[in-house]
Parts: sequence; structure tokens; C-alpha cells
Amino acid sequence: MAKPPLPSGLAVPSKRLARLWHLGRATGDLAAGVGLRGLFELALNRDGEMNRIRLSPERTQRFTDRLARMRGAAMKMGQLMSLDGSDIFSPEAAGIMASLRDRAQPMPLGQVNQVLSGELGADWDKRFHRFNFTPIAAASIGQVHEAETRDGRHLAIKIQFPGVRESIDSDLDNFAFLGQTLGLAPKSVNLEPILTVARRQLHQEADYLAEADALEAYGALVGDDPDLLVPKVHRDLSSTRVLAMDFATGIPVDQLTGPAFRQVERDRAATLLVRLLLRELFDFALVQTDPNYSNFLYQAETRKLVLLDFGATERIAPTLVGYYRQMMQASVIGDTDVVRQCALALGYLDPDAAPEQAAGIAELIALTGEPLRHAGLYDFGASDLFERIFVGGRELFYEDAFGRNPDPATFFLHRKFVGTFMLCRRLRARVDLNELTAAYG
Repeated sequence: MAKPPLPSGLAVPSKRLARLWHLGRATGDLAAGVGLRGLFELALNRDGEMNRIRLSPERTQRFTDRLARMRGAAMKMGQLMSLDGSDIFSPEAAGIMASLRDRAQPMPLGQVNQVLSGELGADWDKRFHRFNFTPIAAASIGQVHEAETRDGRHLAIKIQFPGVRESIDSDLDNFAFLGQTLGLAPKSVNLEPILTVARRQLHQEADYLAEADALEAYGALVGDDPDLLVPKVHRDLSSTRVLAMDFATGIPVDQLTGPAFRQVERDRAATLLVRLLLRELFDFALVQTDPNYSNFLYQAETRKLVLLDFGATERIAPTLVGYYRQMMQASVIGDTDVVRQCALALGYLDPDAAPEQAAGIAELIALTGEPLRHAGLYDFGASDLFERIFVGGRELFYEDAFGRNPDPATFFLHRKFVGTFMLCRRLRARVDLNELTAAYG
């Protein structure tokens, strides 16, 4: 049987990716054919340059539609791809990919009723004065509805998609297969410990009572901070698959890039997010590790940042906190020797690595500290730091310099660090990181 032709809107630089495309067509799985790895690989070449992915808006729309229907771990990976697509995708494709952050395929009304009846009882509707069956948001694991109870509470009700919890293991097994097949990591790196952490966290995210516990613990740590708002849990309407919390208004923080908002508002929101990250790591030792922009709302009228979605909340061991503090302090003063020692302790660097590779990794880590060393406001919008880190890291990757597994507990911390950096960049914000980190020096 003749193979279907490659789509005219897709530039495929290698025979290996062409074979993967045909494999994906044969299995009916677009995410395997173009692929979570394949999309990124299309953006790379080995000459030190970044290529934009040549997906037409129509094909990108179909790709995101497929991920939206897949939900669960597959959609979660698509959301991570969408954090800052402007450097990889065309502007049109990046905009469509960004829709994954709050746009899963919603449940039919009958399915909503089925979940609520199973979790809250067959007469669940008698507890509400008003329940909006049209979801206000739908993400990878569940969707959110606005409701008002008989006793006057204005709530956001998060309802889990049926089957998501049961599909986590098989989804991650598929990603493990793709990662090994497509060279997602150097051959010397074992992906299994990272996937074990991912598996544990995704199961945790699918337990809404665990999220309720995390939300309450986090809210207690934030306390009466006048700049932050953490919704309160309503336990009488919550279960493992339903989570009720205060309804909070606001716009997703990345929408501050619109013409209705000023530079000072973008700078304020980004500064609050960086300050919060530092408090999470060094004061709380409890980090909400999901950088999805929709998890942060900005209230223009109160100038507060609303914090949402605590399913991916992780407690950080004191030893890790100590190493990150040392690494941050060393990055501020440019002490590459201490950075190298911390990199060894955290597993970023193999003790047996060639000297040039060890120096390259230490320099790359030190490079990420550029905003910390900058005196005054660091202009993320004007910075090319991301490109420099991307190219340097890619070169080390091809040299197989990352030959050792880092501590698996750092995996989701990195997701939060990168997500915060990307958001500052997306907002074109100016942030005085040197001043913010001085309190932890």
C-alpha cells in the first residue's frame, strides 16, 4: 500500500521524522506522528539556529483538537509545549497552541450529571440555587463550573473527566516508549525515575481531596498577603473527583499583554510571581509546580494575583532548598566553582564527565543567573537569554554531556522555574530580581 504523502504545510528535516509521520498516520495517532518530541525536533538544526515549525494554522488546529480530546497526560504535555510557543511556532500556530491551556473537550451534560451524582449523591442538584452547566474552563484533568449554593456561596466546582485517573499509567507508558524511540534524553540517562515522579504527581493531581489539602496548606502559608488571593475549599461539596472552592474573578495573567494594560501592570504581575516563587522555595518549602498561565489570574481592580490549581503541589526537602540557595547566591556573584559543586550534588553533572563538558554545564547553569546579577530592572522583553540558553543546552545535549540523572524531585521544580521565566518574557516585564533575591542571600 502506498504511503500517504507528507502534508505540504510541514517541513520535515530528516528521514527518521518522515517515518514517524507515516507511523502516526498508520496508527491514527497524530500526536505520535508529528509528535510531542517531533514538534520540538522540527525546531532544531545543528548549526546553532532555531527554526520555526512550519505547521499551517489549519493543521495546528487539528493537532490541538486531537490533544484536547485526549485529555489527561497527553494534553498535559501539549500544555507544556504551549507555554511560550512564539519561539518555536509561527505566531498563528503559537496562538492556537496556547488555547490548550484552558480548552479541553468539555464533558456532555449527561456525563457531568453522572460524575456529580456518583460523588455527591443523586440529589446533588438540590444543594444548588444555580449551576451553570457550561464550563468556564476545561483543562487536562477536569473542567470548572460556576455555581451558587442554596445558602448563598458563590463557588467554582471542578469536576474530573471520567477515565482520566485510569489512563495515567498507559499514557505515561506511551510517552516512555516515544522518549526511548525518539531520543528524548541522552542514551546514558535513565528516564524511568523521572517518569516515576511524573506518574506519582499525575495520580496526585487526579485526587481532588489531596488537592484540597494542598490548597489549604498553601493558603495558610500565604496568610494575609495583601497582594495574593488563594480560594478557600468547601469540603461539604468536595470528593476525590469533585472540588468546590471560592469563585474568584480575574483574567489569565498572560492576557496582560493586551493593549488595555500598561507596562506597570505587567511589571507588577511578573514581580509578584517571582517574589512568590522565592517564597515557595525558600520560605514555604512547598511549591505549586504547574506553570500553566491560566493558574494565575490578575484582578485589575484590586491589583491582586489569584492563585489556582494546587494539584501539582510538592514539598521540597531541606537539602534541596539548601543547594538551590547556594546555587542562587553563587550565580549572583558569578562563582562558577560553587555552581559546579551544587550541580554535582543535584545530579546535573556527572563526576566522571570530561572537563570541557563539566565546564560547559557549569557555565550554562551560571548563565541562567544573568537576571539575578543584573543591577536594577531586568528587561525580559529585550533579553535574548532564552536563545542563548537554548542553543548552549542543545549543543551539550548533542554532545551527550547530560550523562547522569538529576534528582527526580528537581524535575517539577525546573518546570516551575522555566514557566515563571517564560511568563516574565511573555509579559515583556521588567523585574528587579537582584533586589528580590537579596533577602535570601
